[in-house]
This record gives sequence, structure tokens and C-alpha cells, in this order.
Amino acid sequence: MQIVKKILLSLLGIVIILLITALFVKKEYAVEREVTINRPVSDVFTYIKFLQNQKNFSIWAQKDPHAEMEYKGVDANVGFISSWNSKIKDVGVGEQEIRGVVPNQRIDYELRFKKPQECVGQSYMTTYSVSASQTNVKWGFKGKMNYPMNLMLLMMNMDKMLGGDLQTGLGNLKILLEK
Repeated sequence: MQIVKKILLSLLGIVIILLITALFVKKEYAVEREVTINRPVSDVFTYIKFLQNQKNFSIWAQKDPHAEMEYKGVDANVGFISSWNSKIKDVGVGEQEIRGVVPNQRIDYELRFKKPQECVGQSYMTTYSVSASQTNVKWGFKGKMNYPMNLMLLMMNMDKMLGGDLQTGLGNLKILLEK
């Protein structure tokens, strides 16, 4: 009986320490990657402002080209929603909505993941002219993990987890637009 009591008290102590630690762990994360494309900014922006074009360069869309897609609204405009439903766990179920557009500069999205895990994140793509024939494109993602789930950020390197996928997508975009 004493051993069981000691084990339970030890487990309780560990849980309390973890919960206290989570109070001091950051809750937000941000990942960003960029690429320079040998095309004028107006050409690049005109292509990326259409959310449906992400299927041509986004690694997530390419993981399941057979995912069920549904679109609502007018693409390239605030309020346009692209929804996906995939049986592949890495793709899951969710939707992306255009939340802001600044012509030739920035597009903001809200991502709402439903499966395999519910969460909401913010994404964006920015463009700026490096020269008359070159454009810098940044693709970023921001998210938040509420207490006490934010403790997982100590064990997860979000930059490493998402950064490679963003960079691959930007590399695909570069190849596509420089053809």
C-alpha cells in the first residue's frame, strides 16, 4: 500500500511540475521561408493570389492529389474558401480562407484544420520587387497552442516541421513560374 501511495504521489508531482512549466512556455510559433523568382512582381502576385493555384505548388496539396476539394466565393478575393477532405492523415480535413489582399504585396489566409486535429492558424504570402525581373516571395505560417498543450512546443520544432514543406512549395512555385 505504501508503494502504491508513493507512486501516485510521484505521478501527481510530475503532473504538477509539467503544468507549472507550461505556464512559462511560449504559446505561439511562427515559421517563414522565402525564394527569389525570376519574374516581375505583378506576374508572380497575379499567380499566387488565386488560392486554387496552390494545388500546383503546395506540397500539402501534392500529398493527396485525389483529395475532395470544394470552393466557395470568388477566388483571389477576401472571403474565398478552399476546403479539402483527404483520407491521408498528413493532409486531413480543413479549409483555408483568404482574409486579406494587398495587390502585388500580400495575401493573408486563415487555416482551419478539422482532422486529424482541430486548430486554427494564420498564413500569408508576401511579394516584393527585387528588380524589374525578380520577385522575392515569402510564405509564412503562425499558430498558437493553448495552455497546457503549449508544453508540446518544447518537444516539437515547428520551424523544422513546417519550414521544409514551405521551402519545397516555394521551390515548386519558382520552377513553375520560371518555365
